Amino acid sequence: DITFSEINPSLLKRFKAYLKGTRSITDRTVVNHLVVIRTIFNQAISANIVDRKYYPFGKGKIVIKFPDSLKMGLVADEVKAIEDLELPAGSSINHARNVWLLSFYFAGMRVSDVLRLKWSDFQDDRMYYSMAKNDKVGSLKVPEKALKILSQYKRNNPIHNLVFPDLETLPELNNLYAIQQRINQKVKKINEGLQVIAKLIDTDKKLTMHIARHTFGNISGEKIPIQMLQKLYRHSSITTTIGYQANFIHKDADSALDAVINFKAH
Repeated sequence: DITFSEINPSLLKRFKAYLKGTRSITDRTVVNHLVVIRTIFNQAISANIVDRKYYPFGKGKIVIKFPDSLKMGLVADEVKAIEDLELPAGSSINHARNVWLLSFYFAGMRVSDVLRLKWSDFQDDRMYYSMAKNDKVGSLKVPEKALKILSQYKRNNPIHNLVFPDLETLPELNNLYAIQQRINQKVKKINEGLQVIAKLIDTDKKLTMHIARHTFGNISGEKIPIQMLQKLYRHSSITTTIGYQANFIHKDADSALDAVINFKAH
């Protein structure tokens, strides 16, 4: 056991060094461990279990900074190749393809939201849903390509009225912990199918559900105004959108590089 007062900046620094030195984990995973500790600390302070003077996070103490991650999406030709694959109807690999494409068609919709979709979310050729991450609500037109995918899942009296069957074995959908556990299991299975699809389309990019969001960002590039992208991504701040989309806009940097190195010898 350890008391809150013992969890000080010095201990956390040693904990970070231990994680990085003795375990094969990424910097992001180290940060995730610290976030859990910070969350518990905040809850304890709110519950008057510990005095705020013992809080080990913040300026001059332990500052949690999420490391930059490489965001690489597919290009349009690769998405087209996924669409054109001949896959057995009803197979797990076809299901993986369908879930990925639907996420992409809806501006990189998060997989947790995709698997929670209900038939009642679709009205008058539009999809209405609230994003689980930040409760942002809105609607999107249902593209013809998405309608073709949805038609594959039409069935009589679907359990919980869910579009996809992944969560149907849960007794009810009010237990958020149970839902997230099941989503994690299903996403792992879907990602396994996506790895097979990546080989079929002959790409060495790591194809996962999260890459659907990066792919939308990559293909949209500079085609869509940043304010509209903020709406599509359901970001609370446009600064978040600008930072995210900067991963996929290369025109100015490429032109600057060409201006320097593409010179002619005299």
